[in-house]
Amino acid sequence: MRTGVWLIGVRGSVAVTSMFGALAVRAGLAEPIGCVLESPELHSDALPGIGELVFGGHDISSIPLAKKAAALAEAGVVPARLVEAVQDALQEIEQDVRPLPLGDTQAEVADAIGADLDDFRRRHQLDHVVVINVSNTEPAPRPHPAHADLDALRAALAGPEPVLPPSALAAYAALRAGCPYVEFTPSTGARLPALDALARSKRLPYAGHDGKTGETLVKSALAPMFALRNLKVRTWSGVNLLGGGDGASLAEPDANAAKSASKQRVLTETLGYAPQGDTRIDYVEDLDDFKTAWDLISFEGFLGTRMRMEFTWHGCDSALAAPLVLDLARLTAAAHRAGRTGPLTELAFFFKDPLGDVPHALVEQWQVLRAAVDALGPRGTAP
Repeated sequence: MRTGVWLIGVRGSVAVTSMFGALAVRAGLAEPIGCVLESPELHSDALPGIGELVFGGHDISSIPLAKKAAALAEAGVVPARLVEAVQDALQEIEQDVRPLPLGDTQAEVADAIGADLDDFRRRHQLDHVVVINVSNTEPAPRPHPAHADLDALRAALAGPEPVLPPSALAAYAALRAGCPYVEFTPSTGARLPALDALARSKRLPYAGHDGKTGETLVKSALAPMFALRNLKVRTWSGVNLLGGGDGASLAEPDANAAKSASKQRVLTETLGYAPQGDTRIDYVEDLDDFKTAWDLISFEGFLGTRMRMEFTWHGCDSALAAPLVLDLARLTAAAHRAGRTGPLTELAFFFKDPLGDVPHALVEQWQVLRAAVDALGPRGTAP
């Protein structure tokens, strides 16, 4: 199943690491470590293979993909020994990278995005094209009446004033072009009633939000432990230090608030109550693509005995996110082929703030994911 993966933010660290990794795996130069779908329990012949993925995308940046890959190698994100090996393949992808279109109205921009998607699909004779947003986090949008009604949205987009935030405009353009959409950031994406209506009218699936790669991944595994043991969590506070483009964008207060709320929500939904504390995110330029999180948890046991635990997570954001981007592209394409429409709630395993009424404990989410993969078709044997 030849599957196009169109990345919004294609010249960024997560996108380039995803493409670099897919090319290295396809060439037999790297193992698909971190790709959940390559585990024995989830490997399936119903999913497109990593080698069947064809990449393209939009970006406001003009940095060549090969130059970005070299910078990531210098920072220790991707193996330096493989940069030369995949350089020619990156140059081929470069032919399918487009500047983010401009227009007098958002309707014109959406039309231009859709035209690029149609051209990409035709030239590569693709069975499906999945659009995934891996650009920087945007602030939560101001409410607009057109967000609730598709006809009103179409009319408003033709006007001179912006109606949709960039991620939602990308989702609108993708869905109009017949492409499933995945929101990997905390941004709005397709999470508006009008866009849900558009997806259903086009019989398309969509997924999101906010890839679960670091501190929140640990939270979703630890919080159920406290709940199952009936231990009362009194406070849970975290400090996140990160660099890179995402860190720089999160220095903006509104974007920071959107990300922090996404990271903290899993606790309330898993424990059934909101402990004291919050999550703080600070930009540290020197960390580049790496991030460090420190969490302090105080909890209460039998007879009110006070106890606490602490953990530190130090990881590479792009190396943690990239295999999930590949997994989501493959799963969403398979869901599209299977006729799924609307939000893919079974993909909650991958997100901090998943769509729909879903379990928030990591193990339960994995069980839902496994059942969904089984339902897609015949199982295979992991290589």
